[in-house]
Amino acid sequence: MPTPPPADVIEPHLHAGEIQTRAEFDQQLTTGRLTGLTVQGLRLDLAPVPDLTGVDVTGTLFVGCRFAARDVGADLVRRGANVVPPFSGLPYPTQPTHLYTPEELAAGFAEGGFTGMYDTRVYDHYRAHGGALPDVREALGQRLHDHGVDNALADATRVWLAAYGPQSVVGIMGGHAVRRGSPAYRMAAVLGWELARADRLVVTGGGPGVMEAANLGAYLADQPAAEVTAAIDLLATAPDFTDHHRYTATALTVRQRYAGVPRQRGAELGWARAGGLAIPTWLYGHEPANLFAGRIAKYFSNAIREDTILRLARGGIVFAPGRAGTVQEVFQAATKTYYGTDGASGAYIFLDRDYWTRELPVEALLRPLLAASPFGDLSSTIHLTDDVREAVRLLTT
Repeated sequence: MPTPPPADVIEPHLHAGEIQTRAEFDQQLTTGRLTGLTVQGLRLDLAPVPDLTGVDVTGTLFVGCRFAARDVGADLVRRGANVVPPFSGLPYPTQPTHLYTPEELAAGFAEGGFTGMYDTRVYDHYRAHGGALPDVREALGQRLHDHGVDNALADATRVWLAAYGPQSVVGIMGGHAVRRGSPAYRMAAVLGWELARADRLVVTGGGPGVMEAANLGAYLADQPAAEVTAAIDLLATAPDFTDHHRYTATALTVRQRYAGVPRQRGAELGWARAGGLAIPTWLYGHEPANLFAGRIAKYFSNAIREDTILRLARGGIVFAPGRAGTVQEVFQAATKTYYGTDGASGAYIFLDRDYWTRELPVEALLRPLLAASPFGDLSSTIHLTDDVREAVRLLTT
């Protein structure tokens, strides 16, 4: 029988030897030593261009950094550094230093429409280079990118977890095809709104449908409920995500309407109450980007992305109606809970009692499975409800 891995295997680590900002780099440079450090994704070709000629770089690793000239990197290698330069010809960074913002994914939409935005250009490149089975050069670029996202995600959530604890992170899963303005969409938006107002970090898979609705609710957490309704009514004028351009344009219109809303948290946590977290993948890049999350950890690897969502959501998971993808997530989460892979789990909330007991009766299988956990009867973590406020109560008390 599998046993949980040691805690240090799954917990995010704080790597003191990593330099990820120009300010950190410039401060370290004053010591004359970069020995054994890792410098990630910095533009060292921008003014003021640093003078590295007299700096000790023995064992220093430069990953995805840009230098003012090629001979700078060659000189660093001659003096004992390891240099992994950015790959040429890629539309994405090989070592991102921060999570994406909605503005970054949508960059280019104003000039070139849906096909011209950053998110679509990366997806087109991904498809042209083998998709989920890329050639070796592309695979290395993607792996470096996803490692950078891993690092950035750990940095972005560290402050939140220190302030509120792992039980404050709630995942919301559900169908990607749920149309804007539908009862299921409105229910998910209210859920995200209520949870964010209760100091819960809303985490979704970053797609359309239920996922977009939950991030939308969290994005409007500092607004009255009437504004959530008004925003959904506007979004419902472009209800179908397959109409990519209109779907995206309407989302940007809603974002612009609320762009000046003051947030009640400090700068380090403001994004949590400005949409929460989304963790999508370019495997599903044919779906338009969810532009309501405060921070977006977008991966190439879908397997990493799915495991990451479930690892973070220690405060419980809400499963709104969905099909095969949602059912897969139910039992992937149940596996982690059954074996205690990531520690204690929060409540499993199944929204729409009839759907989960009659149409897709996964509850009937899940309950005896969790009752047989080696850590005791965990079936009490399962709840079915038709009431969003009951779901919020179960997740916040």
